[in-house]
Amino acid sequence: MAKKRPQTKATPRSAGVDDREVPVVGAREPCPCGSGRRYKACHGRAASQAATELVQRPFEGLPGEADWVALRELVPAATVELTLKEGPPEGVPSVTLATVLPMAWPALRRDDGAVLLGVQNDISSGDLSRDLADTLLRALETAPGSPVQGRRVPADGPRLQDLLAPDGAFVPVVHPGFEFWVPDAQNAAPDVAASLERANEAAIPTVKLAGVEAAYWCETPEKNHLRWVMPHPEEQLLDALARLHAAGESSLGEGTRLVGSFRAHGLTVPVWDLPRGVTAGDVEGPAVAFAQRLRAALDVDAPLDAGERRARGGLTNRQVTLS
Repeated sequence: MAKKRPQTKATPRSAGVDDREVPVVGAREPCPCGSGRRYKACHGRAASQAATELVQRPFEGLPGEADWVALRELVPAATVELTLKEGPPEGVPSVTLATVLPMAWPALRRDDGAVLLGVQNDISSGDLSRDLADTLLRALETAPGSPVQGRRVPADGPRLQDLLAPDGAFVPVVHPGFEFWVPDAQNAAPDVAASLERANEAAIPTVKLAGVEAAYWCETPEKNHLRWVMPHPEEQLLDALARLHAAGESSLGEGTRLVGSFRAHGLTVPVWDLPRGVTAGDVEGPAVAFAQRLRAALDVDAPLDAGERRARGGLTNRQVTLS
């Protein structure tokens, strides 16, 4: 029987090509390097690995990290003016972060060249910061009047921390609806107008408190809530909340109650139930006072006593992870 000839692996036409020079394509498509293999078995391996490596705090190091988390997970309609390290390119008068865009577009380049970047979108990798940075860069080069579609993000692409000015202000503006999508909502295209109507009907009334950072009041049919994104280390924060809860100092006034917390993008978000008639203005003062009590509780390093441990157990049992 004749011997089988040894198998040889296909050699890329561009041997030694840098991964960064290979375009990102579908996992089952031929790799653009010319190896003859599918992308997922060739230069797509790094992208696949990056997609499974979750970055726990994608907004860490950015100004307003807690507000980034709030806009991603909690706030229906809000915008923030962003400042690029290198400044906007010619023909781009402004770059604005938005919670949601029409038809769930990742980004939009308006007719006047301004860029809107949506933060509440699906991501293709485990790093939300990298996905948003990729979308932003493509939006800056998109023709005016065009949306930007999602795509598989290169594994070694830049992150928001590489693109945004580290000392730029991050000041969210909460809107009652999504009219900020278009300069003239009355004359919007039919598909955009329909998307706008659906979004406005689903939006929960939300107000950002002025006296403390990253605290958002919202109104629901059953009761109102305050959801407060806090940047403190989780274990230290839960201990401090437990101390206040056990001492009867965790409320924001009569009829209010600290009921638990969310965990989102590496930060903890305590949640208070509020009576139906309690407005955002009603909790401004109590929230400032609570922040002072919390600072004092965070400075305590003694072990929790029995009552505080029970309070902590109750809070952690009611904790929900959003992301």
